[in-house]
Amino acid sequence: MEPQIPPSEPAPAHPPLEALAVQPLVNRDYESRPALFYERLRAEYGPVAPVDVLGVPAWLVIGYPQTLDILRDARGVWSRRLDSWRARREGRVPADWPLLPVYGLDFSVFRDGADLSRLRGAWSEGLRPFQDRSRPQAKQLEQAVRRYADELITVLSEGGGRTGWADLSAQYARPLPLMVMGRLLGADSARGDELIMDLWRVLDAGPDAAEASARLMAEVTQVCAAKAAEPGEDLPSFMLAAVPDLTVDELAREMVLLTGLIGDFTGTLVGNTIAEVVIGETGARDSLSAGMIQEAVNRAAISSPPMANLSFRWPKVDVRIGRFQIAAGDPVMLSPAAAHLDPAFTEGAAADSIYSSRAHLAWGAGPHACLGRDLATTITVIAVERLFDRFGGLRLALPADQLPWRSSPMMRGLRSLPVHYELAGEPPPPAGSPDAEPAAGQGADEPESRSLVRRILRAVRLAQS
Repeated sequence: MEPQIPPSEPAPAHPPLEALAVQPLVNRDYESRPALFYERLRAEYGPVAPVDVLGVPAWLVIGYPQTLDILRDARGVWSRRLDSWRARREGRVPADWPLLPVYGLDFSVFRDGADLSRLRGAWSEGLRPFQDRSRPQAKQLEQAVRRYADELITVLSEGGGRTGWADLSAQYARPLPLMVMGRLLGADSARGDELIMDLWRVLDAGPDAAEASARLMAEVTQVCAAKAAEPGEDLPSFMLAAVPDLTVDELAREMVLLTGLIGDFTGTLVGNTIAEVVIGETGARDSLSAGMIQEAVNRAAISSPPMANLSFRWPKVDVRIGRFQIAAGDPVMLSPAAAHLDPAFTEGAAADSIYSSRAHLAWGAGPHACLGRDLATTITVIAVERLFDRFGGLRLALPADQLPWRSSPMMRGLRSLPVHYELAGEPPPPAGSPDAEPAAGQGADEPESRSLVRRILRAVRLAQS
């Protein structure tokens, strides 16, 4: 692993970051051909490149050893605290920078030391009942995910015969984790619907995303306040029990982070895994065919990690990476997607190996490694399993190179995943027909609109309109 040269060494002869010519991070190749974009950066700059992140200059670390070294931060060189960002302290970050609202939330992503340990302790204990498969909450959650998945598949295919067309992103991959999130939060049904609608608007970065973000924070704060007053069998309550001095404001900020982990990261992982299997170019299809669903998910996480580039961190002192000197306080963005293309990572992999590497960085590493990895993986495995059990055939409705990807400097996910499908069994009858069975938890004489799945899909349509 290349060491970071201490600042006592002679500094490389190049201008500071602010004076360098920087490559736009978000561009056509980045969206449609990211491997080509990252490899071009690697050929020109080496393991770190100066880039423009929507109007803010930053360093993009694209080498695998360097990315892993910074994530582990064995020497305590790197800070996640916002006050370490020199340009922000000096008022040089544009007030309208699109990512500024996220960086202003000040949740555990932007904490270090004792503050981070306290919040991660709450997360670890709060998630334990849902990730320990011997616990009743974990078993109930898995049953709920299967039920939600089956209901979504039934709704998207009902009344259309054995074959049809569907958008597996908008109608399946993204709604499913949002439903799980509502369950984890313990939100009542009415509040949960509004929360999900606003979450969708925020994640989709629509024209009313700022207003939706404010409403989302207010809604989550109300949910957390209710849990502080009357705990339940949900994530906020378990976190409060683990760290009793956690304030409602702190808890609400962490629950907004949950919306990213479950609502965005997991939904994107579900969609990317389905796409990798259907396209069939990375080994994910072979893994699924062999009954190795978790391995198919792992291969998708390597070839198309949902969080392609991680949020900024800042060196506390000047450090050298490759041929560049990174000044203290410069924003540095780590790229798992690019690191997975580095020969330092790929050359040790056997082409015919049954198992892919577990040394990938899709879940991070070190002090900020994802604590919800098992939960996100479980949701994704169940979602993929149910989809390919219910459908006997799936093929893309567009050529693979024409699939529309989201334009985001951090997330790598499909805006839509249009497919032609063939059901493995008999098609579900049209809603409202005498043969139609009521949805889970819905009485035979209860209106169709009360079905959770239909409400979620309706919320999705409204949020997209």
